[in-house]
This record gives sequence, structure tokens and C-alpha cells, in this order.
Amino acid sequence: MKPLSLIGIALVVLGLLSLVVPIPHSEHEGFSAGGMSMGVDTHHSETVSPIISAAMILGGAGILIVRKGRKPSSL
Repeated sequence: MKPLSLIGIALVVLGLLSLVVPIPHSEHEGFSAGGMSMGVDTHHSETVSPIISAAMILGGAGILIVRKGRKPSSL
């Protein structure tokens, strides 16, 4: 399998996964005064924007279609 085909397949798979798999994100906000410190940890899980996922899927599919339509060069 050619490297360009592998890139196309990887883009399609990553695009499909990005629609359903949330990406964890955590933040820490706080302050310190002397020997005392206070803070709050927050955790979020967000999915990638559907526009970005669609672009990845369409880009990968486009690579696979262009790759399939090419004729092998003969030397």
C-alpha cells in the first residue's frame, strides 16, 4: 500500500473518531499566599468541531479517490 493511501485512510479514520471521542481537558485556577494555597481543578471533555471532522473525512476520501484514479506510471 502506498504512503499516500495510508494518509488518506488515516484522515478518514481520525475524522470519524473525532466525531464521537471526546478530548479531555483540565484547568487549574488558584492562588498562593504565604504558606497557604487554594485552587480549583476543573475537567472538561469536548469533541472536535464537526466542521473540522468533516474536512478531515472529505480530505481523506479525496486523497483516496485521486489515488485510485491515477494510472501507475510505467518506465
